Amino acid sequence: MITSSCQAKKVVKADGAMNNDISQFLGQWTLDIGTSQVGWLEVNQKNGYIDANLLWIGGSVLPVSYIYIADNTLYVGRAITRKVVREKDDKGNELRSHNFPAWVEFKRDGEKIRGYYLEPGIKGTGIDSTIVRGTKLPDVPPAPDMKKVKFGKPINLLNNKDLTGWRLTEPNRTNGWSVVNGILVNDPVAKEGTTLFRYGNLRTEKEFEDFNLKLEVNVPAHSNSGVYLRGRYEIQVLDSYGRPLDSHNMGALYCRLTPLVSAERPAGEWQKLDITLCDRHLSVLLNGITIIDNQPVYGPTGGALTSDVFAPGPIHLQGDHGKVSYRNMVLTPIIK
Repeated sequence: MITSSCQAKKVVKADGAMNNDISQFLGQWTLDIGTSQVGWLEVNQKNGYIDANLLWIGGSVLPVSYIYIADNTLYVGRAITRKVVREKDDKGNELRSHNFPAWVEFKRDGEKIRGYYLEPGIKGTGIDSTIVRGTKLPDVPPAPDMKKVKFGKPINLLNNKDLTGWRLTEPNRTNGWSVVNGILVNDPVAKEGTTLFRYGNLRTEKEFEDFNLKLEVNVPAHSNSGVYLRGRYEIQVLDSYGRPLDSHNMGALYCRLTPLVSAERPAGEWQKLDITLCDRHLSVLLNGITIIDNQPVYGPTGGALTSDVFAPGPIHLQGDHGKVSYRNMVLTPIIK
């Protein structure tokens, strides 16, 4: 009996080692969440432990709260939990609360990963789930030699008259976009006494591969917008004049690439963006100053329309945050 017990323990240990091979999950993955949302996951192993960063639909890339592998399943915990206050005293002070975690469970599915996003019901019964599929991202190629890149014929994206060539990304939202005196304007502020609407983002009907995009933008004080390249990578548009360097400032690749220098102008002034996306590398000039210099782009940013980093996509303007104006928007395709 003693011999049999020892043999059983050896089998369990061997199976555990086989089923906990993290190499099948290492690397970067674009995520398709449910039917239409996008995310990104980067799994790595360092200093003897597993770690990961996660982009979940919108917002920033965040470190996961926990990650582990068991029985060929990867468990990834979101850094954000939902707090539910259960009891308060007569003065409204919290007496009892619960924090509900959310996590994703992945299994390898051929060359992809597949799993479920799980979130407990706030009443303590049941659990909500969403299908999540992941596609492995290949390594970013070497930086292109921009002196050798060939460009095609420039395309004016704005006709200075109306919204021809553009449409809302979500048709059921309210359109705050219009052309006023030849300028594309978004004004998502609800008028006094009216219902608060959820305003929509705007995208080009046409889709593009690699390109150079030049435009002028005017962002009022405390306002916020964004220019998505191929509907996938957000160049931040923000009143960030005078702030310390940050990956959320004007001209940054949102939460991914921090500008080299601050080149913003004060709120309410017209500013020039000169953006080049080529071979998964990004260059940005803000007001004639290079703030991102041919840097690799590893995955989509929050709010991306699609996950496939190799597919063509539209120019997509964020319209649900604040007032903003655009003019002189010209896209020049790169010829491969």
